[in-house]
Amino acid sequence: MELEVRHLRALCAIADAGSLHRAARQLGVAQPTLSTQLARIEQALGGPLFVRERTGCRPTPLGRTVLGRARPLLADMSTLVREARAAAAGGDSRLRVGSTASRALAGWLRRLRRPGLEPTLQMDVSANALLRRVTEGQLDVAFVHEVEGSALHIPEGLRVRVLVEREPQFVMLPADHPAAARPVVRLADLAEDRWMVDPTVDGEWDGVHRMLRAVGLNPRVLHGDYHTAASLVATGEVVTVCQPSSQSRPDMAVRRLFGDPLGVRLLLAARTRAELDAVFPALEDAYWEVARQSTAYREWLEGGGVRTPPRCPAAAKGGGRVEFVRAR
Repeated sequence: MELEVRHLRALCAIADAGSLHRAARQLGVAQPTLSTQLARIEQALGGPLFVRERTGCRPTPLGRTVLGRARPLLADMSTLVREARAAAAGGDSRLRVGSTASRALAGWLRRLRRPGLEPTLQMDVSANALLRRVTEGQLDVAFVHEVEGSALHIPEGLRVRVLVEREPQFVMLPADHPAAARPVVRLADLAEDRWMVDPTVDGEWDGVHRMLRAVGLNPRVLHGDYHTAASLVATGEVVTVCQPSSQSRPDMAVRRLFGDPLGVRLLLAARTRAELDAVFPALEDAYWEVARQSTAYREWLEGGGVRTPPRCPAAAKGGGRVEFVRAR
């Protein structure tokens, strides 16, 4: 068997996801299919590339060597394709943006658009998948969130800048729920409610589960995406965590959770600092624009909530913005 680009992508996906199951889901294939493909790749290369463990899999020394060569090859291939397409289109300049869900997206894209530059957008519930696409050259930048307690797999070579160190997650509940009458809701007030969680969002179910378990709750849980959750909240079926920039409606209320028990870190990733510098100010402006539009979030901020990342010596040249890079 000859090694192909798709084989290299599969190996990188397994390494980034940390398990065959998660990698198969991100690649859109069945796990047995990916397992069979990995076995053929290992046979072609002459040895095991991953150690299979109960909690997942990790690269062997041979696997680390292969991955170290595969990643730059994938990035070069993606660059070749991108440049060829741009040349075929007459040199049209496009900025390829990836993002998890955020109300700041519309304002960000609007600010980025200008003559000669047209941003495109790829949405994905998996922050890890978006980061991998930036590394492979399929995206130029990615705006993602990292759920507290569930660290993302930051690929080697990426530069990552922190937009918000800890964004508190609020709760969305029916407008006629008794707890909606108060500006701050305790988890105990929601003990009898069904919760809806999107298990495909990296770290979300683990974060919500930890939050509820910490106060002794084990509620009924339904699985569904953001749109389904909002619909069911409006009809009184469920409650769900939500971004603080979400806005209340006549049929649903957005409220702060007492003690801010769950948070996420908001990150912007690119391959170079120049790419970060080119788009970060527009994202920052768009984010705080929608933050101010949300009554609950604005009140939280005015009450002493932390708006920006803490200043640190390593970020002194970045205007106080925390930035880190996974070196090769």
